[in-house]
Amino acid sequence: MTEIKELLLSRIRDVADYPTPGVMFKDITPLLADPAAFAALTDALADLSVRSGATKIVGLEARGFILGAPAALRAGLGFIPVRKAGKLPGATLRQAYDLEYGSAEIEVHAEDLAAGDRVMVIDDVLATGGTAEASLRLIRRAGAEVAGVAVLMELGFLGGRERLVPALDGAPLEALLTV
Repeated sequence: MTEIKELLLSRIRDVADYPTPGVMFKDITPLLADPAAFAALTDALADLSVRSGATKIVGLEARGFILGAPAALRAGLGFIPVRKAGKLPGATLRQAYDLEYGSAEIEVHAEDLAAGDRVMVIDDVLATGGTAEASLRLIRRAGAEVAGVAVLMELGFLGGRERLVPALDGAPLEALLTV
C-alpha cells in the first residue's frame, strides 16, 4: 500500500493561493491524466468497496463521479450519483446541510437506493465532512445501509473525520492519503 500511496501523492499537484489567497489547492488532474496512477486509485477504491460488502457506490458531485464510477465498474457494483439540488429529473430525496457560510442541499433519485442496499460513499477529498455527512443521512432515509466512506485524500487539519465518525455509526472511513 505504501507504493500506491507514494504513486498517488506524486501525481497530486499543489496550487498555491487557489481559489483564494492562503489556500493550498490539491489538484488531482495530473493523477487522472496518468493511466497507471488512475488505475491504482480505481483498484484501491474498488477493493475497499468489495471488502466493506457494498452493493452500490455513491459518488458525490462532482469529483466523486470521476472516482466512484470506475471503482463501481471495477468492483461489479451499481453506481449512484448524488447531485446538488435541482440537477436530477423525477422524484428525488433531498438533504440539506450547513456550510461554513450558509447551507446547501444534495439529492438522489428516490428509486436508486432501497432496503437491502449497502452503500459505499466515494469522493476525492474529505474536508469539513458536511457533504459526506449529508450523504449518509440521505442514504439512510432511502432505507439503505451505509457500508462506509472512502476518499482519495483527507485534509486532516479541517476536522472532517471528527464530524463524520459519529454519523458513520461504526461504518469505516478510509482515506488513501492524509495531508
